[in-house]
Amino acid sequence: MKGRSVLIVDDEKNILLTLSQSLEVLQLETDTTTNGEEALAKLKEKDFTLILLDLRMPGIDGMEVLRQVREIRPDIQIIMISAYGTIELAVEAMKLGAVDFIPKPFSPEDIRALVSRVLDREKLDEQKVADYSSSIELAKRSIGNRYFDAAIEHARKAISLDPSRPEAFNLLGALLEIRGDRIEAQKNYRAALSLDPSYAPAIKNLERSTSWGGKRAKGIVLEDIKEESNKQIKK
Repeated sequence: MKGRSVLIVDDEKNILLTLSQSLEVLQLETDTTTNGEEALAKLKEKDFTLILLDLRMPGIDGMEVLRQVREIRPDIQIIMISAYGTIELAVEAMKLGAVDFIPKPFSPEDIRALVSRVLDREKLDEQKVADYSSSIELAKRSIGNRYFDAAIEHARKAISLDPSRPEAFNLLGALLEIRGDRIEAQKNYRAALSLDPSYAPAIKNLERSTSWGGKRAKGIVLEDIKEESNKQIKK
């Protein structure tokens, strides 16, 4: 992975240090900043491959940085990081092309494994992928490129390859929610929970998607998500 650069954006300096040190093993060049304004300025000065972006920051928060990055540099991979358990924002971040969403606290091993998977996705050959994990990675690569229809097909392929695991059902549910199909999304969240009743992402997604008024109170406006998805379909 030598030669690739990562921008780390977090208002906690100890997190910046931990992340930088964790990625040294991967021979990645890292740059850091504690706020969204400086992050956007750095993007104009340097060609980054990946951004590790904290969700909650003073000033311009992570979601707004994500929106602006997608406008000026849609090719950059983005991993959202949060200490607030804000799974309710994961669908909105996915709509904007965030490739993954990891909660704090995490270990150096966790972040290295995730960054490696994200960067290795570009090497996957769709014609040769025939296993569950690679199909999930292809789905997430498509999400990063905002090709939601392709992401749905890859998630469904993962399910067909191994219908005993909850992750693909939960991912498919989130993708269907992006398209505005909340009922089908909930069916897939329930399918994930039937396989693993303790699977936290599906629990939180189902609770959020079935709560009256929750979609606006928690920042997920399904009408806007559906509009974005329709734009992608027309393309």
